[in-house]
Amino acid sequence: MAARQADGKTGARAGVRVVARSAGRSPVWLVAVWGATRLLLLLFVLKVLVFPGPDVTSDVSVIYRDWYEVLRTGAFPSDDVTWQYPPAAAFAILSPALLPFLAYATAFFVLVCAVDAAVLALLWRAGRGSGRSPRGAWVWVVGVPLLGPTVYARYDLMVTAVAVAALLAAGRHPRVAGALAAVGALLKVWPALVLVGMGGRRPWVAAVVGGAGLAGLFAVTMPGAFAFLTFQRERGVEVESLGALVFHVARHFGWEGGVLLNYGSMEFLGPHVDTVSTVSMGLSAAAFGWLLLWRVRAARSPGPRSPRSRSPEPQPPQPQPQPQPQPQPPESSESRPPESRPPGSRSSRSPSSRSRFAAHTAADAAFVAVLLFTVTSRVISPQYLVWLVGLAAVCRCFRASRMRVPVALVLAASLVTVLEFPFLFADVVASTPLGIALLAVRNGLLVAAALVGARALWRDTVRRGSAGGRPGASGPGISRAPSADSPATAG
Repeated sequence: MAARQADGKTGARAGVRVVARSAGRSPVWLVAVWGATRLLLLLFVLKVLVFPGPDVTSDVSVIYRDWYEVLRTGAFPSDDVTWQYPPAAAFAILSPALLPFLAYATAFFVLVCAVDAAVLALLWRAGRGSGRSPRGAWVWVVGVPLLGPTVYARYDLMVTAVAVAALLAAGRHPRVAGALAAVGALLKVWPALVLVGMGGRRPWVAAVVGGAGLAGLFAVTMPGAFAFLTFQRERGVEVESLGALVFHVARHFGWEGGVLLNYGSMEFLGPHVDTVSTVSMGLSAAAFGWLLLWRVRAARSPGPRSPRSRSPEPQPPQPQPQPQPQPQPPESSESRPPESRPPGSRSSRSPSSRSRFAAHTAADAAFVAVLLFTVTSRVISPQYLVWLVGLAAVCRCFRASRMRVPVALVLAASLVTVLEFPFLFADVVASTPLGIALLAVRNGLLVAAALVGARALWRDTVRRGSAGGRPGASGPGISRAPSADSPATAG
């Protein structure tokens, strides 16, 4: 009797595990949760339900709509200082024209929701197969609604979709990835950072050629295409940025400055703001220098590290039976050894010409790069977090990704973000102790994610010394045993 009960309990536990695994692999629960959360977001932005705090939809219904009317005339709103976006942003602002039977704001929200669904489909497809994980799709499903209705009331989700598509295309279609990165950069600059971890020249060449061609087309056909550069340069320190914490605290000790609406956002104006702004730009330059150093060092390293790989135990030689000679068919060019193949064949390329980065490296590097530039920026608007959520989701599509902890920190920061804006934004603007605490926690989580992510990226891709100079290394110029998403290559 006791044995039967024990067998029954064991079978029940096994059944629970099977159900849990099937729930993670089946898209049914994923789609159900996505549908429920996105319906709630739509109800908030359409004002069927009221979200606490200031109205976040006025950017679309007023500002975007005004830009739409100007862009329809074939020119950019260069006289409006709140226009601080690259020229391809016109595509996003004009997109509601695709749904002429809806009001402008309603059409915009519906299109953002459709793009949201497209990103989910890309992530779900990318999470299938060997070395992949559906957790990336779940990060997207859970992370986006954590930001509240603001995420549907800005065009940043559309930009994130382009960056996600570029990263997912990098492995098999590097030229497409480069072209998408160029389009993303002309939408909102930051997607150019997805190139930092892509191996080979093809994505970079495609990005430069495609970006230059599209930028030139805008410059020739639409006046004021690059007026945004002046407006960005003259921005101050936004109240939600990392540097703003200095002034939030200083206000309690007699600082003579204040908070005003400036260039479309709430910014600190007053003594020493220029100094903090300069320091922020200096930190951004330092982040760029670190990324450049990482790229150079990682490109010279033997290959990506796999935490599960171990050096094989030496085996004693085994006697092998002598094979009987068999008639051989005529050799084809593909069956010849590498040294005897024609120099123009695909297989004759030097292994060193292949990318030394694993498939997950491009996603991890892009995630870390955007984290570094976000925390050092003079502006950290709430919608910036959707950039990080999208890149975090791509990272978690790869089981070999080293970004598990940074992704969790970004999700936590997203939850805190919706508390500081729009829910308690008045406390932030007034520099109350609660507002300062929320900003300190949110920005602290982002800084921690950036530092932990940068350390993990460096340890995963940069080796000390050469492979041939270490005991137990696999030999000069040969990579360690690969992770599940990357073949080992000779270096």
